[in-house]
Amino acid sequence: MNISPLLKKDLFILALMMITVPLAGELNFYPINETFRISFGVPTFLFFLLLFRKIPAVFPGFLTAIQVVSFRILLEFIKQGNLNWISSFESNFSSFFFYFAYACFFYVAKANRFYNRPILMGLIGIIIELLSDMAELTMQYLVLGTTIKLTAISEILIMAISHSFLVISFFTMMQLYEAQAREKQIRKQNEHMLMLISNLYEESIHLKKTLQDAESITKKSYDLYKGLNVMKNERAAEDTVEELRRQALIIAGEVHEIKKDNYRIFAGLSKLISGESFTDYMKLDELVSIIKKTNENYASLLGKSIQIEYSIEGVHPPYHVFTLLSIINNIVTNSVEAIVNIGSITINIERDEYWVKFQIEDNGPGVAEKHKNLIFKPGFTTKYDHSGNPSTGMGLSFVNEMVEQLKGEVFVDNRLSGTGSSFIIQLPAVHLMEKG
Repeated sequence: MNISPLLKKDLFILALMMITVPLAGELNFYPINETFRISFGVPTFLFFLLLFRKIPAVFPGFLTAIQVVSFRILLEFIKQGNLNWISSFESNFSSFFFYFAYACFFYVAKANRFYNRPILMGLIGIIIELLSDMAELTMQYLVLGTTIKLTAISEILIMAISHSFLVISFFTMMQLYEAQAREKQIRKQNEHMLMLISNLYEESIHLKKTLQDAESITKKSYDLYKGLNVMKNERAAEDTVEELRRQALIIAGEVHEIKKDNYRIFAGLSKLISGESFTDYMKLDELVSIIKKTNENYASLLGKSIQIEYSIEGVHPPYHVFTLLSIINNIVTNSVEAIVNIGSITINIERDEYWVKFQIEDNGPGVAEKHKNLIFKPGFTTKYDHSGNPSTGMGLSFVNEMVEQLKGEVFVDNRLSGTGSSFIIQLPAVHLMEKG
């Protein structure tokens, strides 16, 4: 039997309600007579009714009303031992009509519709409680002949107001907490998607370069084919030339097919990236905050304790999201991987009229002097996993390539103070800003 998640949640709320309301009802006092009580069971009852989404209020109200009466009789039996069951029932039966009437009025008023309008919900709660009090008092009058004094009406009204707005205040605070939790979750999802799209953006840059290389190889292969044609016309060894011509033409054709396939992938990636609902430009502090949180989580995943701090100087307009995420995140991730167990990374950003300068420093092992001219080369790496497998060595080469495309510069040195490395990236501000 398949039960929807909302119904499962409602059934859990019902079970909790049938336990909590009778217990809360024992926190009470008697403003009118010995049989009419006002208790904290009422605000608890209203709170639970507001939580139901699938089950109509009448059903849990009926069950809870029976549970309240049964619990009170049982409690008297435990306290007194030799209980007069009829007397106990007479003193408690009217509570059934209060809770059941309350649930019925709640259902008829469709009060759940107004849980996002707390003031209106509070007014409805007051009216429902007053009507339920009248239902309980009426049953007491019909069965027991009890009467109500006019002076007690004001106390009933005050309690109804207190109950209603106590519950609505608590319910509103709970909704505010849920809204904040949802906002946090959405922000986390958005950050994840931004990093994902940034990675796709990075891959599209690699693919674009592959397309250019494929185009170059195709041209060279075809030029070789034409050169062999010239050799054939000059009567070189005909069999050898013919075979070389055929192979050159086959290579040119195959590379051309690879280029077409890559172009289709590149077009799809570009469409996917540009089709996302995220803005292409973002405030710099938000961008760096994403990089900080993402890499601190990555460090934690690697079992490392790494603190990342950043500072921003100067006035910065919104910058292109995926360009900066791809470049800066690669450098910071490289530092996270370089640090052995415990360390720190600082990101300092400055801007003048023409340039934006990024300085990423860490207190890891630093860069060996002999490697400084190699770390930006494709495939070069000094990092290996636990199995001895090398890293791809593509992260820093991508950074170098992107910076060159943006007419900037990147270089690395060891920190002047202590161990570690210092990467400095300078980019023309105009290439990062939204075109006006």
